[in-house]
Amino acid sequence: MHRLILMRHAEAERAHPGGDRERPLSARGQSDAVRVGRALAAQGLRPDLALVSSAARTRQTWDLLQDAFGDVEVRIEPDLYNAPAETVHALIDAAAEDAGCLLVLAHNPGIQILAADCLLQAAASPALMERMTGGFPPGATAVFNVDAAGRRAHQAYLTPRDLEASE
Repeated sequence: MHRLILMRHAEAERAHPGGDRERPLSARGQSDAVRVGRALAAQGLRPDLALVSSAARTRQTWDLLQDAFGDVEVRIEPDLYNAPAETVHALIDAAAEDAGCLLVLAHNPGIQILAADCLLQAAASPALMERMTGGFPPGATAVFNVDAAGRRAHQAYLTPRDLEASE
């Protein structure tokens, strides 16, 4: 794996009669997912493997992202649902040999904690650490380059609000 993309699902509805796992994306979440997918693709950040939580909101986010990426292998991972950072990290390690560019689409707080851990390992600037650890809103995406030794270097951090402001 030479690149890792960590993404939180786009904005979801507050509640669903079927419970948390079945909460769908809100209208804003749907448009944000399309916006993030286009922005990633425009920067050449196209995964060849995506690990996606089994929750409705993450699957819907992926469906809207995928239009921008084209053909990508997708694995729905039930263990990503509300997973702690350690579980997300273990799933990444297990898939690392299968992908050049791996996208992981999951939930907070696990995805944010893992992104912050990657920044710490990369000795990121205090300003970037503060920005990312200050909040990882729905649709937030952190991109890391990964060297041959598995060390991660920060490449990008996008949020739907940042993208909306730049349009």
